[in-house]
Amino acid sequence: MKKIGVVVLARYNSSRLPGKSLIEIEGKPVISYIIERLMQVFDKECIVIATSNKISDNPIIKFAEDSNIKYYRGSLENVAQRFCNAAIENGFDYAVRINGDNVFADIKLLKEMKKLATSGKYDFISNVKKRTYPKGMSIEIVKTNYFQDLMEKIQKSDHYKEHVTLYLYENTDDGNHYYCFNKEVPEASGIQLALDTPEDLLICKQIISQFSRPHWNYNLKEIYKIYEKLNHV
Repeated sequence: MKKIGVVVLARYNSSRLPGKSLIEIEGKPVISYIIERLMQVFDKECIVIATSNKISDNPIIKFAEDSNIKYYRGSLENVAQRFCNAAIENGFDYAVRINGDNVFADIKLLKEMKKLATSGKYDFISNVKKRTYPKGMSIEIVKTNYFQDLMEKIQKSDHYKEHVTLYLYENTDDGNHYYCFNKEVPEASGIQLALDTPEDLLICKQIISQFSRPHWNYNLKEIYKIYEKLNHV
């Protein structure tokens, strides 16, 4: 049985929106929304927060410890290596990459992509190619051994080290890749739902304020309808 786990990449010192992972929306930090969505698909012990070994990221570690979530500390700049090491340390055969500013990961899609990984057929599974899904709903799953084997090539470029999976998109011949495309709500393609700026935070707050059920019960179609109603399109 393949062990599939999630590596949530988070840091505190974002230049555009400092401390964004721990900013509270309706009394709950952003990263809690992310973890709660992930826990609809993955057991808690298969989720790890990967942050840096800088003092500035101590608040993220405190959150992990207080929430009984596993964590890994590594290089701030070399995010690819941090991601890879977190997956290896936790014995993941496949690692799901989720960013700490992706508040609205779609549960249905996450389940479908996890099933694809469980088949063992693919080295890399992604819904990012061509941006048919909103930014902030990105999901990537990579076979740990495959990623580890590519690490020597990834380490030759600062750009690849910072942008974890960029090498995989630019070198598709290196493995068996599978891409998921949004055919259900194509009008949502590429809209900004990732939490990167104060403006993004306002949109996230507005969307969440419209929820009347637990936030993880809202899917891509419903979130887009709220986004549309708020006149962001």
